[in-house]
Amino acid sequence: MTRVAALVVREAGAAPAVAEVDLPEVGPGQVRVRIRAAGVCHSDLSMVNGTLEPPYPLVLGHEAAGQVVEVGAGVSRTTVGAHVALNWAPACRRCWFCTHGEPWLCEHGAGAAAVANGSTVDGAPVHLALGLGAFAEQVVVPENAVVGVPEDLDWSWAALLGCAVLTGTGAVRNTARVAPGASVLVLGLGGVGLSVVTAARAAGASPVIAVDVSPDKKALAEAAGATDFVVAADTLSSDVRRLTSGRGADHSFECVGRAATIRAAWRATRRGGQVTVVGMGRADDLVQLSALDIFSSARTLRSSVYGSSDPDSEIPALARDVVAGALSLDHLVTDRIGLGDVPAAFDRMARGEGARSVVVF
Repeated sequence: MTRVAALVVREAGAAPAVAEVDLPEVGPGQVRVRIRAAGVCHSDLSMVNGTLEPPYPLVLGHEAAGQVVEVGAGVSRTTVGAHVALNWAPACRRCWFCTHGEPWLCEHGAGAAAVANGSTVDGAPVHLALGLGAFAEQVVVPENAVVGVPEDLDWSWAALLGCAVLTGTGAVRNTARVAPGASVLVLGLGGVGLSVVTAARAAGASPVIAVDVSPDKKALAEAAGATDFVVAADTLSSDVRRLTSGRGADHSFECVGRAATIRAAWRATRRGGQVTVVGMGRADDLVQLSALDIFSSARTLRSSVYGSSDPDSEIPALARDVVAGALSLDHLVTDRIGLGDVPAAFDRMARGEGARSVVVF
C-alpha cells in the first residue's frame, strides 16, 4: 500500500485534521494520481457542517488536478505522466441517462456522497468525498474519473475546471442557454457564482447583476465581468427591476443553496423568465412558493447538476480556452494554501470572504 497525508474529518461537526491514510493497490481499470492542486469547494464544507451526511471517517476534497503516476491493467484512457483534472461524477456511458444524452445524471457516477476506499493508519476504513477524496497527496480512482488537460495549464486552473468553472459555465451555456442581450442575475459569489458571472458576460448577457451579502465581493464581481453589483437586502427585487427596465431578470442563477435565496431569485425574475438553482442545499430546507404565483408568473424553476455538462469533452475545451487566453481565471483564486490550512479556508468561506482557496501540493 501507499501511505499519504490527507485531510480527514472523523464525524459531522468535527474539525478536519491532516492524518496518514493507506491507499489501496491500483486495480484493473484504476489509476493513481499525485495531486498537485485542489480547490476548497463549499460542498466540502457541507460534508463537515452537516448539510450533507456522508459516512465517516471521510477524506475531503473533490476539485483537483494532478499527474498520473501508476495505471492498472486494461487502462486505455491515460498514461503515466499525463496531466489530468479529476471528474467527481464520471459517466458509465451505459445507463439510460448516459445513452439519452444526460451523462451528468448517470445512475452510477453522480450523486454519491462518498465511497469506501483505503483505510486510516489505525485500521478504520476511510471514505472519499464524492468518490475522490482529493485533499490528499495521492488518490486511486477509476480511469473514467480523470480527464486529460494540457501540460502548460497551471495546476490551480486545472483543478478549478473540474468543479467551479465547469459547473458555473455549464449552468449558463447548457442549462439556461443564455442568449446575447439577456439580463442575468447571479446570487452568491463564491467560485461557482463568479464562474456564472464570467460565462454570462461571455455569452453577451447585459446587464449582468452580481449579488452577495458581502460588499467586499464587489471588486471580484467586476473582475469576473459583472456590469452591476448589489448587496443582498430585502429590497433586492426592486433593485433588480430598477436595472432591468422594471421587468426583472430574464435569467436568475442561485449559487448559494438555500430556500431563502431561491425565493429571492424567483421574486427578482421577470414573468416568463428562468430561475436556475446551482447551489446544493439541505434536504430539510424547503422552498415554499404560492401556487397562484407559479401559475401567473409563468417562470421556470430548474436545477443545474454539474453544469448539465459532459466533463470528458467540456473540461478539455475549457482548458484550451484558458491556455489560449480566451478565458481568464485570475480572479477566482484568492488564496493558495497548504493542506493543513483548509479549516481556516472553511472559516473564510463561511464568512463570505474571497473566492477560491486552492491547496497547492
